[in-house]
Amino acid sequence: MIFKMPMNLSSFVFLGVLSFCSLSSSLFLLLLNVSFLIEWEFCILNGCPLVMTIIFDWMSMMFSGFVLFISSMILYYSGEYMKDDKNFSRFMYLVILFVCSMIMMIVSPNLISILLGWDGLGLVSYCLVIYYQNEKSSNSGMITILSNRVGDVAVLMSIGLMCKFGGWNFMLYSSEIGHQDMLLMTMLVMVAGMTKSAQIPFSAWLPAAMAAPTPVSALVHSSTLVTAGVYLLIRFSPALMESSVSTLLLLISCLTMFMAGLGANFEYDLKKIIALSTLSQLGVMMSILSLGLPDLAFFHLLTHALFKALLFMCAGMIIHSMKECQDIRRMGSLIYSMPLTSSLMTLSNLALCGMPFMSGFYSKDLILEVAFMSSVNVVAFLLYVLATGLTVCYTFRLVFYIISGEPNISSSISISDSSLMMTNPSLMLAVGAVVMGSVLSWLLFPESYMICLSFFLKTLALGVSLLGGILGYLFNFMNMNYNLKSIDLFFVSSFVGSMWFLPHLSGFLPSKLTLSVGTKLKKTFDGGWLEHLGGQGGYSILIESSTYVEMMQDKTFKIFMKTLFFWVIIALIMLY
Repeated sequence: MIFKMPMNLSSFVFLGVLSFCSLSSSLFLLLLNVSFLIEWEFCILNGCPLVMTIIFDWMSMMFSGFVLFISSMILYYSGEYMKDDKNFSRFMYLVILFVCSMIMMIVSPNLISILLGWDGLGLVSYCLVIYYQNEKSSNSGMITILSNRVGDVAVLMSIGLMCKFGGWNFMLYSSEIGHQDMLLMTMLVMVAGMTKSAQIPFSAWLPAAMAAPTPVSALVHSSTLVTAGVYLLIRFSPALMESSVSTLLLLISCLTMFMAGLGANFEYDLKKIIALSTLSQLGVMMSILSLGLPDLAFFHLLTHALFKALLFMCAGMIIHSMKECQDIRRMGSLIYSMPLTSSLMTLSNLALCGMPFMSGFYSKDLILEVAFMSSVNVVAFLLYVLATGLTVCYTFRLVFYIISGEPNISSSISISDSSLMMTNPSLMLAVGAVVMGSVLSWLLFPESYMICLSFFLKTLALGVSLLGGILGYLFNFMNMNYNLKSIDLFFVSSFVGSMWFLPHLSGFLPSKLTLSVGTKLKKTFDGGWLEHLGGQGGYSILIESSTYVEMMQDKTFKIFMKTLFFWVIIALIMLY
C-alpha cells in the first residue's frame, strides 16, 4: 500500500519512524553513558588504515533524530507548497538525498567518511538552490558552492595532515591535535566550519541561498547545512579549546552575529531577514563554542532548529498566500486574515528573542549568562549585548510590518490560512518550540550551571531585549513626509544594509582579477597568435591547398595534354 501513497506522505511516515527510533536510542545511550563504534577497513595505505567509521552515541543519535523529525515535517509540508510544480518528484528525491548526506556527516567520526556527507551537502545544496532555473538562482548557487568548496579543500588538507597520526579518526587523536605542531590542522578545521556555518568572511552565500524553494530554506537554515560547521567544531572541541585559534573564532563569531543583526534591520525581503537571523544565531553558537562550552552550543543548536524551521514554514505559508511576494512592505495586518499563521509566527519570533519559558530562552539566556561570567574581552562583551538587542529589534520590526501594521496588500489577492497539510506540521513544530527547551535542559544538564552575576549583568540581557523591542517597533511609526536620514547617510546605510559589502567582496573582487587576466590571455593568445598559427591558420592553409587541388581537378584534360607534350619533348631530346 505504501507505493500508492503520495511521496510526501510516505516520506513523512518513514522519516518520522526513523526520528522516533533515533531519539529513543539517544535517551537509552544517554542513560547508560555508552557509545557504539562500527569500523569497516577497506585497505591500508602507507601504514594508515583507510576505514569507514560510524559512531552511535547520544549526541549523534539525538541530532539525527531532530534532523529526521524536522525533515519529515518539511517533506509533508512540501506536498501542498510544491504541488503545482511539474518536477515535484525530483524535488523530493533531492531533499531526501540532502537529509541522507547530513545523517552521513553526523554519524562519522572519521575525516575520510565525514567527507562523503560533507561533499554531499555542498553538491545537493547547489542543486536545490538552482532548482528554479533563472539567472538569480544560478548566481546564488554559484556563490554557495564556491564558498563551500573552500571548506571542502580545508577538510582535504586536514586529511593529509592527519596522516602523521596513522589514522583519520579525529575523536581518538583529539588530545594530540592541540599541540603547536598541529596548529595548522586546527585552523583548517576551523575554516571548514566557518565556511559551512557562513561566518565572516564567508557570510555572503547564506542570504543568497534564499533563491531555493521555501521548504528547502526551512531545512537548510534550521538543522542541516548551516549547522554542519558548528557540529564539526563541537566534535573537534577538545582540540579547539587547547589551541590559540579560539580567540580568533570568538572575535569572528561575535562580529558575525552583530553584522547579521544590523543587516536584518535594513532588509525588506522576508526570507532574507530570517536567513540573517539564522546567521546571528550561528554566531552565538560559534562564540560559546570558542569559550570552551560545546554542550551549550549543542543545546542551542537543537532548540534553534525547532523554532527556526517553524519560522520559515510560517514565512512560506505567508509567501504562498501572497502569490510569491516576499516584500514585507506589501504585507500588514495579517493577524485578521491569517490568524493561525500569525500566531505561530509570533510564537517562533518570541522563541528567537529568548522569551522566558520558550525553548530559545533556556539555551540563549544560559549562553549569555555564561558568556558574561567568563573572561571575555570588552569587544566581545559589547558585541554580545548589541547583537542581543538587535535580534529583538528586527524581530519586532518584522511583527509590525507583517502582523500588526497597516494593511498594504493588493485588493486582488485573497488571503487565508493555508490547508491542513501546511498547518499541521507547523503545529507539531510549535509544540517543540515551546516545550523542548525545558525537556532538553533536564536531559542534557542534570546538574545545573552555577551562575554568579551582579544584578546589573543579570538583568542586562532582559533590559537590552526590552529596549531593542521598543525601538524596533516604534521606529516604524513614521509619516510619509518624514525626511529619510538613510538618504543623507547613504554610504553608512548601504554599508550596514549590504552585510558590510561582503557579497561584493566575495563575488566581485576575487573574480575581477581572474576575469581581467583571462580576457587578456584570450585576446592575446586564443584570439591572437595561437588562433593565427593554430586553428584559423591551419584552416586557411587547408582552404588554399584544397583550392589548388580543385583547380587541378577542374582542368584535368588540359593538364594531361600539357604533361604529355612536356614528356614527348623530354623523350625527343633524350633520343637525339
